Amino acid sequence: MPDLNIEREHTLGLDGARLVAERWREQAEQDWGMACEFEPGETEDRMRFSRSGVSGLLTVNEHRFDLQLKLGFLLGAYAEKIEQKIRQNLDELLGPA
Repeated sequence: MPDLNIEREHTLGLDGARLVAERWREQAEQDWGMACEFEPGETEDRMRFSRSGVSGLLTVNEHRFDLQLKLGFLLGAYAEKIEQKIRQNLDELLGPA
């Protein structure tokens, strides 16, 4: 199974990052059919997500987003396009660096 790891630095602080993570969750559930489970923490939040052929973890702290994604066999053929779309989506949500 192909694994994707996408990291983005930010200057939003933890509260701002949580807002962006919430918008990402809404998009993941509505647009991509993901089931998401949010795990808040004191200095870092985790969001597990999955659907048929895809599972992953989004970790958010005051300085960074770290998205780890595992693609199943069928979606593995589209790994480059999926990674490109996710990078673009995260960049749009985070705004200019």
